[in-house]
Amino acid sequence: MGTRLGELSARLGDADWLDGAFSAGDLMMVTVLRRLDTSGLLDEYPDIAAYVARGEARPAFRRAFEAQLAVFTAASRS
Repeated sequence: MGTRLGELSARLGDADWLDGAFSAGDLMMVTVLRRLDTSGLLDEYPDIAAYVARGEARPAFRRAFEAQLAVFTAASRS
């Protein structure tokens, strides 16, 4: 996991997003990376942690997350 995070950190560099402007790719990557938040793995990669925070702050991320949460909430009530 550390190798992949190191590669991602190098790819991200000083950029805010992976490929210029915020994209669906960033939306997906942030969704995956946020699962590592409680593991402590991102503590070694502050640039990736900041990337995740930027992504989570985006209105598009919040809309997508809320839509997913609504599906899971409805399914759990069934």
